[in-house]
Amino acid sequence: MRRSTPQLNKGMKVDSHQHFWKYEPREYAWIVESMGALKRDFLPADLQPEMARAGVAACVAVQARSTLEETAWLLELADRHPFVAGVVGWVDLRSPEARAQLQRFAAHPRLVGIRHIVQDEPDDRFLLRPDFLRGIGLLEEFGLAYDILIYPRHLQVATDLVRMFPRQRFVLDHLAKPRIRAGEVTAWAGALSALARQPHVMGKLSGLVTEADGQGWQPEQIRPYLDIAFECFGADRLMIGSDWPVCTLAADYGRTLGLVTEYLEGRPPAERDAVLGGNAQRFWNLQVKEHSP
Repeated sequence: MRRSTPQLNKGMKVDSHQHFWKYEPREYAWIVESMGALKRDFLPADLQPEMARAGVAACVAVQARSTLEETAWLLELADRHPFVAGVVGWVDLRSPEARAQLQRFAAHPRLVGIRHIVQDEPDDRFLLRPDFLRGIGLLEEFGLAYDILIYPRHLQVATDLVRMFPRQRFVLDHLAKPRIRAGEVTAWAGALSALARQPHVMGKLSGLVTEADGQGWQPEQIRPYLDIAFECFGADRLMIGSDWPVCTLAADYGRTLGLVTEYLEGRPPAERDAVLGGNAQRFWNLQVKEHSP
């Protein structure tokens, strides 16, 4: 059920990773006291002006709760707001009902992928559980990609996973959240390189500012990690993402995206266009309007 590939809109910016929610403490227990600024609603009307100021035409909304109800709600938002070009939702890939859950949503043209919050699972080898592997094995049939949300310690297991499914499209969220604040590079870089050698895996240049020194981070602190990402994946397998509103703990929307856009200034126009929007359009077969939000 692979979707047809639309013509790319060259030069169009796409935010590959952001979130919406209506805040309820019990539903978003991961938003701890130190993240107090996130304890409110974040909706399309809040994001659209930020995108317009940054020249971003479209975004991909990514799940933040592990519920079918949130997946349905995100798709409803995409129906009402054309700039939400794609949704990465959640279904219980471990469940015997995984196929039925996928069938419920897969016909919606804006559903482009599935994610599970693996970083919070107590089992570091969760990605290789037989029930989870069974669910991953269903995604190609429905034309859906899978977002890998992990920490650096999970990279080897993620590499084992993607090797099992050479025809399944994968994308690594936040470059596996390298420990930028601690300055740890070498072990992460080696493990990232092994994963990136799998050609059916993309990487998101997202979530990095919140792994640095809070509001005090400087681009020089993060650029070595961008260097390694480009060495590992190349410009044709990377995409920019804000991780809004989580990014606001460390920087506003414009500064967050500016980290990557400024890094790309010395690169050929074709590479900049790819990372800033072309790769996201191609990877998810996004139907993106030609006008800005």
